[in-house]
Amino acid sequence: MKTILVADDEEAIRTLLEEELKEEGYRVITVSDARDALKVVETEHLDLVILDIRMPGMDGLEALPRILGMKEGLPVILNTAYSQYKESFMSWAADAYVVKSSDLTELKQKIKELI
Repeated sequence: MKTILVADDEEAIRTLLEEELKEEGYRVITVSDARDALKVVETEHLDLVILDIRMPGMDGLEALPRILGMKEGLPVILNTAYSQYKESFMSWAADAYVVKSSDLTELKQKIKELI
């Protein structure tokens, strides 16, 4: 079973993604901030990370290079409500950039492409 880490400060988003991805057959770990995400990346075998950008404390763009530094080749999807970060060179290291939506079709498709 493939394991996905979801890092998002919004509980409703974490719950929605956890339920939807479990239905798709994935093991899902959720955390509410980037610092906890880094701890999970360090200790768990992960197949993919879904990372929000705007989170309190360390944001997703700051956590992204740290994640990739710990686990080279680990696919990361930036999942954010803000499309303007897509042009930031900091986001280019991610494998995909998905703008949050109640329709999870695009996100699920990117997950299937990457793992």
